[in-house]
Amino acid sequence: MKYSAQDIENIIYNYLPEEEGYQKDVIIAMNYAFKAGGKRLRPMIMKLCYDMFSHTENLDVLAPFMAAIEMIHTYSLVHDDLPALDNDMYRRGQLTCHAKFGEDMAILAGDGLLNYAFEVASKAFLKCPGDVKIEKAFVSLARRPGIYGMIGGQVLDVCMSGKPLDDKQIDFINLNKTAALIMCSMEIGGLLGGANEEVYEQLGNIGRCVGLAFQVQDDILDIVGDEAKLGKPVRSDEKNAKYNYATVHGLEKAKEFVRSVSADANKILEDMDVVDNQAKKELMDLINMLINREY
Repeated sequence: MKYSAQDIENIIYNYLPEEEGYQKDVIIAMNYAFKAGGKRLRPMIMKLCYDMFSHTENLDVLAPFMAAIEMIHTYSLVHDDLPALDNDMYRRGQLTCHAKFGEDMAILAGDGLLNYAFEVASKAFLKCPGDVKIEKAFVSLARRPGIYGMIGGQVLDVCMSGKPLDDKQIDFINLNKTAALIMCSMEIGGLLGGANEEVYEQLGNIGRCVGLAFQVQDDILDIVGDEAKLGKPVRSDEKNAKYNYATVHGLEKAKEFVRSVSADANKILEDMDVVDNQAKKELMDLINMLINREY
């Protein structure tokens, strides 16, 4: 792979807040959650999309958005793990934020990560004042995780817990709760790299397909996955009486859905004209790795 998770961390860790001052306790909890590992999928996708269209690299503009999207993703996990939602004690093989620091500090840590993400992203404006691409990227960062994106999906997921879901509701949850941040990553990477409006729309469609495939694969692994490899308890949805694509349609149809929407994503990407074909190949490889993952 062109970039490892460590390569991405070498960029985004530069934006973590210093653990000092009267607010030190919440910053320690924020950094604990952020450094808990993971694939660094969203900032990695953002970097690859940027590379596909950029003639020269400007990390001073891109890196703040890479850090911000991972902070937003991390805050969502911290809050998802809380007793009021999934009540999970382990995430990525270590204690969840509320299990280690208490529920009160975990709530504040999630709030802190969300707010700090926008403080970090705003640094890009200082590097290129008046840049329309940065303004559009900031709008995507603000909208995709919000009530018309990730939070909107989480709302329906919570409201329908324990209740049967139809396909429209499942698609809404998956498209917003999971795909929205992947769409955001691809849109921002393409925008800052110089992609035109048509390509920007195509990147959003790819992100939509990848996000849907990623979530349904996650649902599959929650049923048949290896808890040791996943680093979190399996059958979490069953424990919390939550329906998803795999529980409603069965494992075989779920696997077929993952293959189908992944093929759609690959087809759009294959036909796309880019500056850096190696970055495009790496993105395709990453997509295929995600849909065939075991953890």
